[in-house]
Amino acid sequence: MVRLSASELARRIRRKQISAREVIEAHLLRIEQVNPGLNAVVALSAEEALAQAVKADATLARGEAVGPLHGVPFTVKDWIDAAGLPCTGGEARYKNRIPVRDASVVSRMRQAGAILLGKTNVMVENEVYGRTHNPYNPAYSPCGSSSGEAAIIAACGSPLGLGSDSGGSIRQPAHACGITGLKPTTGRLPLTGHFPFISAMNDPRTTIGPMARFVEDLALVLPVLSGVDWQDASVIPMPLADWRQVKIDGLRVAFYTHHAEAEPTPETAAACRRAARLLAEHGAQVEENLPPRIEEAYEITRQYWARVESEDDEEWVSSSRSQLDGDEVARHLFIWDRFRRAMIGFMARQDVILTPAAELPAQPHGQPEGRIPYTLPYSLTGYPAVVVRCATSPEGMPIGVQVVARPWREDVALAVAHLLEQTLGGWQPPPL
Repeated sequence: MVRLSASELARRIRRKQISAREVIEAHLLRIEQVNPGLNAVVALSAEEALAQAVKADATLARGEAVGPLHGVPFTVKDWIDAAGLPCTGGEARYKNRIPVRDASVVSRMRQAGAILLGKTNVMVENEVYGRTHNPYNPAYSPCGSSSGEAAIIAACGSPLGLGSDSGGSIRQPAHACGITGLKPTTGRLPLTGHFPFISAMNDPRTTIGPMARFVEDLALVLPVLSGVDWQDASVIPMPLADWRQVKIDGLRVAFYTHHAEAEPTPETAAACRRAARLLAEHGAQVEENLPPRIEEAYEITRQYWARVESEDDEEWVSSSRSQLDGDEVARHLFIWDRFRRAMIGFMARQDVILTPAAELPAQPHGQPEGRIPYTLPYSLTGYPAVVVRCATSPEGMPIGVQVVARPWREDVALAVAHLLEQTLGGWQPPPL
């Protein structure tokens, strides 16, 4: 049962082939089995989840209408508020912080019928909960800040969950742990309830997004999460097209593996090239083509990191001392905008950009994890991107490919990723 997709779990629960209680019990048991070796789930809500499952089954028994995720379990990164559960951000100074309100995205998951299992660890290691391990080899890193979310999903402790991504923190763990993750277009989902606080005007990179083992589950959850919440002023009520209606035949696809800031392993580059050939075989117009100014993404991001942010959403509470003066901030914004203008001009001639997800597959704890030159550019532009497993390293670790689409065309990114998943393997059960 725990290996089923969230979509299939939802179908079987609605048809009364399995009960929500059985599903929740199975996932709680799986967490009990695998979490000691992963340290992925850091706050479990077992009693409440079981109580919600009983209510979900009673609702079905009465013949009442149910949401698209009725009875389906999910988990949430410890940077996203869930009422009644700790949200520490992995920082000791916040270890006693327990929010009283859900983040907008968590509330929407519950309203759709999903049942929260608990919160998941952040970063590879932090001072509150310690280190998270990769389910394919506990000696290896799960990478990125949505590390616990990716690890527990890959290990079948949760069918899907919520992460967040500023420069690759959904996409890098998805790659390292062999699952799939979606960074939506900036402005499609509200950031209300993200912790630490994100000012969308100051940081147009960060998004919340879904993570799962199967692409169809990303597509299932995205409409649930999307849309205006009347709290985050950056959200745009853009229509969401049906990914199942996208035709691969005729799509214009640019791919690349190397540039001045990117040097992948041979196996990583080969996975991207194999994915490109597959799309060509299905009628896409594929060419190797490097976007303009792509090598500038790292320096723009470094300059962003040198700026100061507020830790509070109502009062200016400086997170640190800015390393840039006013003129340098203005220059940084100009260079960032110039980069975005160059990229949107490139996308005028493309439907999809295909890249590796990272330079390296997951590495042993303590070893350099490589740079993230493939994910950073599309955080700076705000484009939607899906990572899906397409290969395996000689060490047995997953290798992901990134599918980037035009702004607001998550449907295209999902359709391409689904084809790659179905043909090149997608998620594979870890040896746990």
